[in-house]
Amino acid sequence: MSNRPIYLDNNATTPMDERVLAEMIPYFTEHFGNPASINHVYGWEAEAAVKKARETLANAINAIPEEIILTSGATESDNLALKGVAEAYFNKGRHLISVVSEHNAVLDPLHYLENLGFELTLLPVQSDGLIDLNVLENAIRPDTILVSIMAANNEIGVLQPLAEIGELCRDRNIFFHTDAAQALGKIPLDVEEMNIDLMSLTAHKIYGPKGIGALYVRRRNPRVKLAPQLHGGGHERGMRSGTLYTPQIVGFGEAVKLALKEMKTETERLTKLRQQLWEKLTTLGDIYLNGHPTQRLAGNLNISVAGVDGQALLLGLQPVMAVSSGSACTSTKIEPSHVLAALGRSDGLAYASIRFGIGRFNTSDEIDQVAEHTISTIQSLRKVQQSKSFASNLA
Repeated sequence: MSNRPIYLDNNATTPMDERVLAEMIPYFTEHFGNPASINHVYGWEAEAAVKKARETLANAINAIPEEIILTSGATESDNLALKGVAEAYFNKGRHLISVVSEHNAVLDPLHYLENLGFELTLLPVQSDGLIDLNVLENAIRPDTILVSIMAANNEIGVLQPLAEIGELCRDRNIFFHTDAAQALGKIPLDVEEMNIDLMSLTAHKIYGPKGIGALYVRRRNPRVKLAPQLHGGGHERGMRSGTLYTPQIVGFGEAVKLALKEMKTETERLTKLRQQLWEKLTTLGDIYLNGHPTQRLAGNLNISVAGVDGQALLLGLQPVMAVSSGSACTSTKIEPSHVLAALGRSDGLAYASIRFGIGRFNTSDEIDQVAEHTISTIQSLRKVQQSKSFASNLA
């Protein structure tokens, strides 16, 4: 029996499903051809595998295969979408809109564009993490060319109202981009019904391989033009040059297929596990839920704990579980989460926050173990904190 901690950081990344790996392995060895090699069977085999995966990705979001640009992951997709639109439409307008609680894969490219002369409006969020649609509507200007709002927040799991945002943008002839890295395979996504023009996707949040993602780019009315960010052999219809990584692409397609097949039952199961953990933790008191209580990813539970030191809390949990205090992409920064700050959390509560990312391979027994150890750790730390406060008062 493994002595490794229980893995509960599935919002950072997921373990690869063995069924996905099984589909990938032949394309490392037997079917190793370059999909761009059109003169022999090795290339044809790889090209056929890429085509099949592209069709799977397109069907998952109600797109057409020609609208799927394969990339190295959601960060590249975000950069291609934001910079690509800004460069292609800068003569139309230079105003961009996003949200303060976005992932840095969106915020950093937007600030880069701001330094180049574009104007950026970052919308606030309400205390539950959701945007106010009226605030968005009032922020739109005649020179606004793009709105970028993520589908599901990577830290607090909040699900933004994509269809309503998309309708607002479509009515004003503004492109709508969404980072759906956390949402693909977990909630229904339909680019037509939701009026989405650009959507960033990745495989490693749905039990697929790291290093592969995609960008949906609308080719139907209204067709979106992008300025390429990588130049070379003209791959991906000139939008993203570079030899396609066939095994990763095959794995992405299989991961999406499995996620869609199991979405309904898995959503119900994860919601029960999340509630099981939340109900046990709240017996302590002074535990605060970050984000909307129901309009969130089924497997995401983000809490702030009063009366403890955040670093000590993480260290106390580590022997039993693998969790995080925020985004894995910013974990080296010693500062409170910008997402929790946007909710109005104090620095103390933001530092003492834990993100539980429950996934496909977690069990009810594991959740009970995690709850028990978390409760005992918090109780111990609160006693230490109370002792320190008592000693300080005596001094």
